[in-house]
Amino acid sequence: MEESRIQGIGGRGRDDLLRNDFGMFLRKCFATLHPDRTLLANWHLELIGYYLEACAKGEIRRLIINIPPRSLKSIAISVAWPAFLLGHDPSRRIIGASYAASLSIKHSLDCRAIVQSAWYRRIFPDTVLSEVQNEKHKFATTRHGHRIATSVGGSITGEGGDILILDDPQNPAQAMAEATRHHAAEWFDQTFLSRLDDKRKGAIVVVMQRLHDDDLTGHLMRKGGWEILDIPAIAEE
Repeated sequence: MEESRIQGIGGRGRDDLLRNDFGMFLRKCFATLHPDRTLLANWHLELIGYYLEACAKGEIRRLIINIPPRSLKSIAISVAWPAFLLGHDPSRRIIGASYAASLSIKHSLDCRAIVQSAWYRRIFPDTVLSEVQNEKHKFATTRHGHRIATSVGGSITGEGGDILILDDPQNPAQAMAEATRHHAAEWFDQTFLSRLDDKRKGAIVVVMQRLHDDDLTGHLMRKGGWEILDIPAIAEE
């Protein structure tokens, strides 16, 4: 359903749809951030939403999504999903990371733009941003939830979350460098993983394109215990 069709639904029905259907919520987020573009819906977005819903419910606690670039993965997972989670539970504590601080900050700013939009505040009136903590790298709600932005190698001492999102842990231009791959894996194991408030109940989502057999996905697969959603650029079947 495109944005024009959402607009065609009556006010209360439209709001109920945006509040309860992540696919519709994602489309509205895209239209808000990119009003001059048209989103062409595809089955992979519904599939990603299905897996994210399982994470939100605690049915999946360790999820890797391997997907090619330019597939709306960051808007879906690092922008729309945290906003959706905070809408339903303003006490959610979310940490998002990427290989570069600038990229992570962009995701945070886009997410905050959604949370501050008029339509979001209408459908989620209980989710209110705190005036005390409202910065580009961290914004909090009046219910003590938050979304924090950091980068691979960055320090997040003293911060914790019940949802950790690692979006693009490695720069594609440096994928062949063993030192870079080792650095990402070491930071994940020793720093990022320790930020999970409850290791048994908290969820971690890693989303990335495969860059090397020994990239972070390969590292985590060897450890085991991860659900893998593999969406290839070309479907062989």
